[in-house]
Amino acid sequence: MLPPRLRDARVLLVDDQELNLRLMRGVLEKAGLHNITLTQDPYAVAALVALHTPDLIVVDLHMPGLDGFGVMEALHPQVDAAGYLPILVLTADVTEESRRRALDAGARDFLTKPIDNIEVILRTKNLLETRALYLDLQLQNATLDQRVRDRTREVELKKHEVEEAQLETLERLARTAEYRDDQTGRHVLRVGRVAALFGRGMGMNEEEVRLLRLAAPLHDLGKIGIPDAILLAPRRLTDDEFTEMKTHTEIGARILGGSTSSLLQLAERIAKTHHERWDGRGYYGMVAEDIPTVSRIVAVADVFDALTHERPYKSAWPTDMAVDEITRNRGTQFDPGVVDAFRLYDPEELVNPAESVPDAIGWGDRSGFDRLGRIASVPRPEPEANPGDGDAATTREGAVPA
Repeated sequence: MLPPRLRDARVLLVDDQELNLRLMRGVLEKAGLHNITLTQDPYAVAALVALHTPDLIVVDLHMPGLDGFGVMEALHPQVDAAGYLPILVLTADVTEESRRRALDAGARDFLTKPIDNIEVILRTKNLLETRALYLDLQLQNATLDQRVRDRTREVELKKHEVEEAQLETLERLARTAEYRDDQTGRHVLRVGRVAALFGRGMGMNEEEVRLLRLAAPLHDLGKIGIPDAILLAPRRLTDDEFTEMKTHTEIGARILGGSTSSLLQLAERIAKTHHERWDGRGYYGMVAEDIPTVSRIVAVADVFDALTHERPYKSAWPTDMAVDEITRNRGTQFDPGVVDAFRLYDPEELVNPAESVPDAIGWGDRSGFDRLGRIASVPRPEPEANPGDGDAATTREGAVPA
């Protein structure tokens, strides 16, 4: 008798002689098998294999029309797809040549005629056990693969959660610095959004645009280190105060420096150099293309947003006046290419986007996007009277000696 775990195995018997089929079925049934399919038509074997998905095929080697070799040849695609589907050859031809040919055609074992009942059961048992072990291994591999996929999804989910937490922390840090002179706390996020638009307009790929959108809001992180008496002063800054105001770029770069994160490395460069000028009259004297492209982009986005929104020391400018100011400084304060990208967009949409603008981690928020105190009839305000102010008006931390 076959062990219980093999008794549900499916067996297909192929022989042109009905008597041989009955004899084989009788032996196998006495051994405990009950899922046995018989056929005298060798041309029907492929269809029966597809229909019944047997665990063992027993085929007579010499049959008229399509012999056992032809049957095994026709079964190659199904046997290959099954991974391991044993074929037991039944034959009276015991020559070495026939055995080699049958093995080459795909046979796994042989039974010689006239059959011996015990030999039939033993060889059937061995092949079915091998088949069962193969199926068990396949199931284990599938289970393991599923566990790996589940674990990978869990890891990716945790990674995503950690990244979201990191981005939220960075965003809140940026808001903390900016909130002192922008009570909406949204200036930094508007700069990130607008900088990303300019970057896309200048041909950056989507990953570069994404990093720029996330890094740009940290541009003024160093304002944390600037005293309120300077940062919030509703008047012109003295020379000493302006010198201290300029240190916010160094402070921000130090806070963000030393990280292995590509996002923070980008944010460090922006924090350090976003007040450089195309003509070389910025904080550190960098000129034109020596200034990182991202910093040149943020410079335009930062100034435009500062001009069109209220601050403790200034009223909001009308949009058309802000556009004129940016354009006037093309090739002096600002990179001409960035200004050209800026002119591709509707300035009203840059100031007050129609859609909800996502923050660093994808939340939508309209707060802070309406221009504060914008009155079209208000005369154009004069630049603050810092000595030799050569930057766009009212962005005091950007003012430099001419």
